[in-house]
Order: sequence, then C-alpha cells, then structure tokens
Amino acid sequence: MTASPETVGLAGLAAAAAADKLAADIVAFDVSEQLGIADVFLLCSGNTDRQVRAIVAAVEERLREPAGRPVRREGEREGRWVLLDYVDLVVHVMAAEDRAYYSLERLWKDCPTIPLPEPAPVGTDA
Repeated sequence: MTASPETVGLAGLAAAAAADKLAADIVAFDVSEQLGIADVFLLCSGNTDRQVRAIVAAVEERLREPAGRPVRREGEREGRWVLLDYVDLVVHVMAAEDRAYYSLERLWKDCPTIPLPEPAPVGTDA
C-alpha cells in the first residue's frame, strides 16, 4: 500500500509553504508500508526557533482549507522540533541542529521518498 494521492498532494502543499519561509532540506517519505499511523512524513529544518515557528505557521495556514487544523501539535513552546499531525500526513519542522542529532532520515531510509515541487527561485522577476 502506498500513500494516497490526496496525502501526497497535502505534503506538496506543506512543502511549498515551508519553502516560502526558507525551510531547508525539505524531504517527504512514504511511510505507509512501515507505519499504520500515517502515510507520509514531511521533514524540514529552520535555522532558529523563530524560523521554525514561522514555518509551522505557514504550513498550518496553507493546509487549513484542504485539511483543517492538525489533530495534534507538539513542541511548539520550545520551537526546536514541532510536530503537526494531520492523521495521514505528519509534518516535522526541526531546528537544524536537532535534525542532525536525531537523524530521522536515517531511521526512514528504507522508505521511498516522495517527489516534491521545486520551490520558486527567490528574487527573480518571472
């Protein structure tokens, strides 16, 4: 079983919102074969707790219309690792140092990655 097209679409919207706030290393994993609690994990990084919070706010705003509010939100107070749970999609927004330390990519390396839309170049007049 693979992630549904709807969940993959939500991951793309969340990734675009994170990219708008200059999130780094945005990657999505199809974890549907390994987990029964979610289909897609989206990971991204911010350089400061302020940027992590801005990324979280942008993702929530972008997903509000198609997905509603997350059913669970954790870690927002510290702003180091914020988890947004949309049931089939779980978004992890992490401080860069924490992401390197916990190395979630290593944990999910056997899961297929999901292609994400390329962010628009910054500072171009298109």
